[in-house]
Amino acid sequence: MIDVADGLTHVLVPYALATVLSLRYPWITTRLATVAMVGGVLPDLNRLQWIVPPETIESILGVSVSWRPMHSIGGVAVVIAIASLTVRATYRRAVALLLALGALSHFVLDLLLVPPAGTYQYLWPITSARLVVPGFYTSHDRWVAIVAVLLALAAHALARRRSHALERDSPVRIEG
Repeated sequence: MIDVADGLTHVLVPYALATVLSLRYPWITTRLATVAMVGGVLPDLNRLQWIVPPETIESILGVSVSWRPMHSIGGVAVVIAIASLTVRATYRRAVALLLALGALSHFVLDLLLVPPAGTYQYLWPITSARLVVPGFYTSHDRWVAIVAVLLALAAHALARRRSHALERDSPVRIEG
């Protein structure tokens, strides 16, 4: 079952990161911050197995299929490559970078989960070793989502304050 707090965290943390990065890199627009949010849920595409079981695809295509690699850098890299090819050439690099930012934040957050939840083969296809770190929280802990909401609100307020400061300091044009 999908945990709402976990999903919310995986969307809000990339938003906060992209928003803060937009202060330094003006090419990261609000729309592109949304792309980072999408990247934050890419590793969870492995949950498509609940909708389309691997057996169904195997019976149609006649080849063995697994959704599990979607929750690894290899699986996500393939999705990012495909997704970045679906946008205009001028946006491809930005889309790829921000999808990767979101996916990377997802992996970092998942690595902090209490094992065995944090024992995916994140580095597949480089290695099939399972990374295990001492967990700090479970995916059902609500406080993580609260921290993510606070981070997102702080990033939004910071960006808004900067935007207002830039508007205030820009020269006024009088047309007429």
